[in-house]
Amino acid sequence: MDIRSKIRLFVDSPLGEGQSILLARDQANYLFNVMRLNIGDFISVFNGKDGEWQAEVLQANKRKGIIIVKNQSMPQLLPPDVWLLFAPIKKTRTDFIVEKATEMGVSRICPVFTDYTNSDRIKQSRLQAHSIEAAEQCGGTYVPPVDELSTLTSVLKSWPKERHLLFCDEHKVGENVKSMKATKSDKWAILIGPEGGFSDSEVMHLKSLEFVTSISLGPRILRADTAAVAALAIWQMQMGDWK
Repeated sequence: MDIRSKIRLFVDSPLGEGQSILLARDQANYLFNVMRLNIGDFISVFNGKDGEWQAEVLQANKRKGIIIVKNQSMPQLLPPDVWLLFAPIKKTRTDFIVEKATEMGVSRICPVFTDYTNSDRIKQSRLQAHSIEAAEQCGGTYVPPVDELSTLTSVLKSWPKERHLLFCDEHKVGENVKSMKATKSDKWAILIGPEGGFSDSEVMHLKSLEFVTSISLGPRILRADTAAVAALAIWQMQMGDWK
């Protein structure tokens, strides 16, 4: 059956041929009230583990619905093993970072509290929902987990030494972007600072760590949300799955 719906939905359920899924109320409202689907229509579903599947609507109303899984339309595709660490900024711009990190292909999203971070709290469940929505829209089959907010100090203290960390250092503005290909590592992470940059003590500490490489993002100082996208694009072109 060569059917692939443009409507994609993340479901927290195992996926396999013949599996029936009871939709959550907000999902049913979206499909049957907003998108006007009916019994017999198809949607694409994924759960972040089993690839993408096509499912047929068996029961449809605005408060609940049932779909049945028919056939797999895409295998599970995992992103490169790269984490994004960033300091939360204004709400909408933090949302932007999470959405774009998901679209561009990261395996984990890690909000960190730094000396100059101007937002001391996040709502992890809301950011995770933004990541799910981004995966639904971009055709991905993987949803990166979004961690709870932790201090940069505690994250570095328990850092897995086999994972290489790229520190995007605004003090290097104007320098050429450094090639990463000489670094022998299959596990990576990228660290983006807050709007006020990193403190001198943070910079000194980061540069003292063997697993850290500081890099420039080019000739201009970028906003934090722009820097996240630029750093991921540079990494993807050199080390990721865009090659």
